[in-house]
Amino acid sequence: MTTSSSERGVSLGMPELPAPAYPDDVRARLEADAREIIARYPDSRSALLPLLHLVQSEEGHVTRTGMRFCADMLDLTTAEVTAVATFYTMYRRGPSGDYQVGVCTNTLCAVMGGDAIFETLQEHLGVGNGETTDDGKVTLEHIECNAACDYAPVVMVNWEFFDNQTPGSAKRLVDDLREGRPVHPTRGARLCTFKETARILAGFPDERPGAVEESGGAGPASLVGLRLARGEAAPARVVHPRAQEPQDAPSAGEAEEEGE
Repeated sequence: MTTSSSERGVSLGMPELPAPAYPDDVRARLEADAREIIARYPDSRSALLPLLHLVQSEEGHVTRTGMRFCADMLDLTTAEVTAVATFYTMYRRGPSGDYQVGVCTNTLCAVMGGDAIFETLQEHLGVGNGETTDDGKVTLEHIECNAACDYAPVVMVNWEFFDNQTPGSAKRLVDDLREGRPVHPTRGARLCTFKETARILAGFPDERPGAVEESGGAGPASLVGLRLARGEAAPARVVHPRAQEPQDAPSAGEAEEEGE
């Protein structure tokens, strides 16, 4: 069997060619943004995460050119930048869609229907995990817990929450995204593209009118415990397994006596 020169190069571990540089105008624009980011940190190395979001906002994923740019700006090696870019899942390593649709498949979301949602969307969109639809609109992936267990099962689009989803509602969601119809998260600011989201994550303001006010905070279900701790709500009620009527939750002392 013969082997091509390119295959021989790979098998011999020959290094890749240097990453191409950004065009001069793009480089100048990104350098201005990068200096603004770096100035926020006493140690410039601390700016690597937002700089990776910055270069991701340029092309929709972190390219070799983007990593070379980060290394140049922070006086790091490309190996150091690559180690970080490949560790965090929020950095895409290949071309992806305008909308990153993530289905939580961690334990609670999974048993509440997350696995069924993910399987349904794979079949409906005709893509596998981490793959993008032919129209370039949607990249589907399963994601780890995003601290929204109160609303399981949860789907996220460009890191905005879509709570209490079902296979049917998730199908309608991705169809609306692909057709360009307005889509509103359960809570948080209205959606923008993945590139626009990446720029916001780099630390630049969301300049869309009203978007900051829409961002809000945690949802009501997540704040129940806080309200109870502040005495802003009545004591929790529990249903005894052998009783028909709800009873007041026992105090700590009563609980200890019952344990005896």
